[in-house]
Amino acid sequence: MPRGDKSAYTDKQKRQAQHIEASYEERGVGHEEAEKRAWATVNKETGGGKKSGAGRGQPVDRSSSRKGGKLGGAASAARTAAQRSASAKKAAATRKRNADAKKADPAS
Repeated sequence: MPRGDKSAYTDKQKRQAQHIEASYEERGVGHEEAEKRAWATVNKETGGGKKSGAGRGQPVDRSSSRKGGKLGGAASAARTAAQRSASAKKAAATRKRNADAKKADPAS
């Protein structure tokens, strides 16, 4: 298996890496660097690709995710009260619109 081959990773790990990579790219990190950081994060949290054998499982380390959540929370707290209020109103309108749509089409 050549270096960089991702076949040993689970589907969940691949999805995690995609989400992390997209998040980095949204913040202005280049594609290749974002991909490297994403896989490094997945490796740190889950211990790398899937491994067979009894007793090989390790607990998942969520410290990277926690750090990202704290940074996101700090960014949110840095917004003005008016910005937070506008965001909350928009979210409430979206929830109401989705609830109304679900009532109109109960098959979904």
